[in-house]
Amino acid sequence: MTETFTASRAPEVIAALRPQFGGRLLVSRAAREQHGSGESWLPAAPPDAVVMVRSSDEVAQVLATCNAHRVPVIPFGAGSSIEGQIHAINGGISLDLSGMDRILAIDAADMDCRVECGVTRQRLNEELRATGLFFPVDLGAHATLGGMAATRASGTTTVRHGSMRDLVMGLTVVLPDGRIVKTGSRARKSASGYDLTHLFVGSEGTLGVITELTLRLQGQPALRQSLLASFPDLESATETVVAALQTGLALNRIELADALQMTAINRYSHAGLPETPTLWVELAGNEVSVPHDLSLFEQLAQGAGAIRVQRAETAEAANRLWRIRHDALYAARALRPGIKGISTDVCVPVSRLPDCIGRIQREIAATGLKAPLIGHVGDGNFHLVLLFDPADAGETAAARRINGVLVELALSMGGTATGEHGVGLGKKAYMAAEHGPALDLMRAIKRAVDPENIMNPGKIFDL
Repeated sequence: MTETFTASRAPEVIAALRPQFGGRLLVSRAAREQHGSGESWLPAAPPDAVVMVRSSDEVAQVLATCNAHRVPVIPFGAGSSIEGQIHAINGGISLDLSGMDRILAIDAADMDCRVECGVTRQRLNEELRATGLFFPVDLGAHATLGGMAATRASGTTTVRHGSMRDLVMGLTVVLPDGRIVKTGSRARKSASGYDLTHLFVGSEGTLGVITELTLRLQGQPALRQSLLASFPDLESATETVVAALQTGLALNRIELADALQMTAINRYSHAGLPETPTLWVELAGNEVSVPHDLSLFEQLAQGAGAIRVQRAETAEAANRLWRIRHDALYAARALRPGIKGISTDVCVPVSRLPDCIGRIQREIAATGLKAPLIGHVGDGNFHLVLLFDPADAGETAAARRINGVLVELALSMGGTATGEHGVGLGKKAYMAAEHGPALDLMRAIKRAVDPENIMNPGKIFDL
């Protein structure tokens, strides 16, 4: 099986789908370019056409038609992917799922819900507000729940609530030939058959199209408390993280920024914060545990040499702190306007975090590149934004080299090339080193489910 496709078949598919979709089948240059770029630093790759779908049945029709003509299909949610998952590198049809945005059911008693794939996490949480429940995966990006499942997304609250892997209970998936299957159930556990739900979670659209999700919800905690802790160096900050985790504090979020990132934040958000390595911390629980654990965290931070520990005394102050954190990527990019840069996302065992960060910071210092650091350090995941001018061959080579060195470091420490962004095109080169012979098993699964190789071909691995 090859990765090549006959480009001339796309017009046949477009003609076959036009009667059904009419104005929802888009071939304009603007629409195609929008659906072939996203937030990635990689060169854009537009599809031949965009189809706006509204139901699982419509998805099935598109996939069956494309499968018969062997034309690639690239699922598209909000377009926030970073590693090129939505790039149509072989042309084909971009399947825009954003119109499938119904919240189908909320069951407060069982703490679950069923939604279509185009629902965003923000909208779901707005609907849940009156129930006392919430969906906890907290990304910095605006993303659809289907896309979040497809990339096995996580975020700031993973340290407490887990990632999409832990919160997806079941799926409706359209297979490449147009068959519609349901996986999982609303039961809290099951020993029935293969775990197909989690085969599709993280598959990045290479096996089928997720159209509906059953999600586990969480109860709102009685109390949340946030603080900001500034340190003289990264070592003391990361050592505080390890100590806090080992102590078993009621951590809801714990985020790290280095001195350069704090400089970027002050310029972008006019925050007036110390420009030294900083931890954002949120504890959540009941009225007894949170004040106790907050005081204990302050003692740990001060014992590690913190130069400032500042509590957010009101909900408004806490919201300001976390709004600044969520704007960190845009603040980093603003250090070199017009440049996206490579956003890395390795994840290592938490105990190896100080060593991993220290070693890669020394590599960066030798290049002269600007690379602010921000990360979800409570689960060993951090981001460097490698800012480089793609027109400068030297900067481009340096950024790519640092990215590769970082992945090699993470793998040598028992970590992974990607903690949350997914593989797509950007991390594909590292999959053999991370997975070894297991990568051939992934290829065998891909061939079994998608024998014509139409689903997002060329992503994660090559056949």
